[in-house]
Amino acid sequence: MHSAISLSLSSASPITVRSYDGAGSSSSSDLFFRNNSAPSQLRFCGLRREAFSGCKSSSNAVLLKQLRQNMKISASLSGNGTPSKGFDYDLVIIGAGVGGHGAALHAVEKGLKTAIIEGDVVGGTCVNRGCVPSKALLAVSGRMRELQNEHHMKSFGLQVAAAGYDRQGVADHAENLAAKIRNNLTNSLKSLGVDILTGVGTVVGPQKVKYGKVGGSGTVITAKDIIIATGSVPFVPKGVEVDGKTVITSDHALKLETVPEWIVIVGSGYIGLEFSDVYTALGSEVTFVEALDQLMPGFDPEIGKLAQRVLINPRKIDYHTGVFATKITPAKDGKPVTIELIDAKTKEPKDTLEVDAALIATGRAPFTQGLGLENVNVETQRGFIPVDERMRVIDSKGELVPHLYCIGDANGKMMLAHAASAQGISVVEQVSGKDHVLNHLSIPAACFTHPEISMVGLTEPQAREKAEKEGFEIGIAKTSFKANTKALAENEGEGIAKLIYRPDNGEILGVHIFGMHAADLIHEASNAIALGTRIQDIKYAVHAHPTLSEVIDELFKSAKVKNDVSCAVAEPVAV
Repeated sequence: MHSAISLSLSSASPITVRSYDGAGSSSSSDLFFRNNSAPSQLRFCGLRREAFSGCKSSSNAVLLKQLRQNMKISASLSGNGTPSKGFDYDLVIIGAGVGGHGAALHAVEKGLKTAIIEGDVVGGTCVNRGCVPSKALLAVSGRMRELQNEHHMKSFGLQVAAAGYDRQGVADHAENLAAKIRNNLTNSLKSLGVDILTGVGTVVGPQKVKYGKVGGSGTVITAKDIIIATGSVPFVPKGVEVDGKTVITSDHALKLETVPEWIVIVGSGYIGLEFSDVYTALGSEVTFVEALDQLMPGFDPEIGKLAQRVLINPRKIDYHTGVFATKITPAKDGKPVTIELIDAKTKEPKDTLEVDAALIATGRAPFTQGLGLENVNVETQRGFIPVDERMRVIDSKGELVPHLYCIGDANGKMMLAHAASAQGISVVEQVSGKDHVLNHLSIPAACFTHPEISMVGLTEPQAREKAEKEGFEIGIAKTSFKANTKALAENEGEGIAKLIYRPDNGEILGVHIFGMHAADLIHEASNAIALGTRIQDIKYAVHAHPTLSEVIDELFKSAKVKNDVSCAVAEPVAV
């Protein structure tokens, strides 16, 4: 274990084969049951029933012959493809973060000759300054928290005399993980033959990109299609002076150069919550400064209330809500960090805090400057590049810019690494000749605190607003981790799962989970939403016992759907 924690123990169903035709479009050949038909009375969770039509031949030989005709060697085995006539590349991607990487891999799979431009290092924010190193720190905080909980350890019959940590060892664990994942991503691109072009990418005209050093002449290349995937940077409000030592952003905090005795965290969203988990586990006192009237404003209110009771109230955390930090001055000349607070509504002075450090966790801003957007008549909106539901860039006249797409944080639709990757794959499907619209309501999100929080779809207030506008009722179902055998075996019974749905047709509107491994459990719900699976179908799915997945099993089984007949699967809705 690289976290360098020291302690002393005192004594005592159908198979789908995807193939690719010469034009790069995909098709599917399905190996069905021996009688070539699916019994009509069976319920297939998430599978379109029309998938079971069209396989009429009674001869296995005919089916195998068709498979042999359709199957092609994918581009991932044969190297980067040959570009379309008149272009250097089929696809050029500006930005090699998680979104750009996912798009590049899928493009090669589709037989597209692909290049990716990166001005910094492969992996972008997530791998180098975001979700990857932060998970390393959170892994340490989780173990520290468990070892420091004497009551929890005694319940297992374990006796732990002391638990400590080496700050540099913890920091090294985070950096080593980031380096390992970064190398993995780089090697995967190279092994597939993706051209990695080093430098800053700029759009210089329709289907033309220049890359190279800032201020240099650069190299111009042409591409049939271009994807902008430049990501984001930490947002720092006016009046905040960041010195990288005592007033820091998440970029600095992930290096863990110090563990301050008292740190203010400005913002109580995902970033702020996760760092509060890390700092308090390592011994810091934390004060939240939140502009809105409640902590964790982006979460479902019921989940947020429970999370506050578990993650904040028992820990060395206090908070100020409904206030702005109008001025933050770094520590210097022996003086502490000073933070001036005003009332968010009246703008009257409220308080001045003097602390050891301040972490600015007020969200992220798109990194879209210097991309040459003016060369294709595109104007950003609050820094974000405007796109339609297919990630196609929209110019200042409201018209689509041909062959130009933008994915990930730079378009602002959903600022999550896996959302960027999904958008990139969706774009590649389109440029390969297959229309595809991503349903953003099916994309899950997670906060990796201890316990974790996860969610997909609508919150209860959002669902009620939608129901009122569209004229339907909503139902709420809940299950507790306290009733789950695996959770009780781990002595981790704190937590709930919440389902928001339509009782009239069984549509899943949202699922929210707070508890052990919530980030892993959410995917059954997100996949159900993505596939249009209704509650009356998924409640027949079988879950291994005893596992945490039974929390979700019980959740779906407890929902009361008026019409228990399977409904036609709805098409994805663009958001």
